[in-house]
Amino acid sequence: MNELLYCENLSKKYGKKQALNDLNLTLYPGSIIGLLGPNGSGKTTLIKLINGLLTPTKGSILINGNPPGVDTKKIVAYLPDSIYLNRWMRVEQIVDYFKDFYEDFRVELAYEMLGKLDISPKSKLSSLSKGNKEKVCLILVMSRNASLYVLDEPIAGVDPAARDYVISTIINNYNPEASVLISTHLITDIEQVLDEVIFLNRGNVVLHKSVDDIREEYGKSVDELFREVFKW
Repeated sequence: MNELLYCENLSKKYGKKQALNDLNLTLYPGSIIGLLGPNGSGKTTLIKLINGLLTPTKGSILINGNPPGVDTKKIVAYLPDSIYLNRWMRVEQIVDYFKDFYEDFRVELAYEMLGKLDISPKSKLSSLSKGNKEKVCLILVMSRNASLYVLDEPIAGVDPAARDYVISTIINNYNPEASVLISTHLITDIEQVLDEVIFLNRGNVVLHKSVDDIREEYGKSVDELFREVFKW
């Protein structure tokens, strides 16, 4: 099986601060992976490196065999942890923008998901609640037929009642030959859909295992093991 994401001795420094430290990581297609760690562990730095928003201080990162750039942006769908869309635009304008920008964007799927959430395409983004703005951002990302979906805290700003819908949106609409990398602090809410987890701490991978192996080897849930490893 071809490597979807390959990091070798990947390091990133901000001045004297070491955000990632000789990180080695390989991910393959067809999995939902939790990227877990305390604040300052390097999760967001890794995500930005995957998306070409930062360059490594040392080491290499390859996505489908290519360094982050124009080719990889065509196959990586990225949801940042903040709303980045123009608030003056109507939802239908944003959908059209994504349709023009990404060849793999599935317009019908986007409108189908908007309809299920009762979000009018005619609404201006500025008129939506914070939770609905975040749902629109997620819908746009999950409407792409990408190879790697990278989601930074996709349920953090969503009320508990809507989290199940958000999670089902993720698992029911991604390309099954792709992988989904989810960074989150809300492990309990997302654990049931994860195939693998990566524990990051101080820029190092301290654990990378399948969820089934964790339950078999440790007799614990991912959340329980996380709290034990990081003493939460």
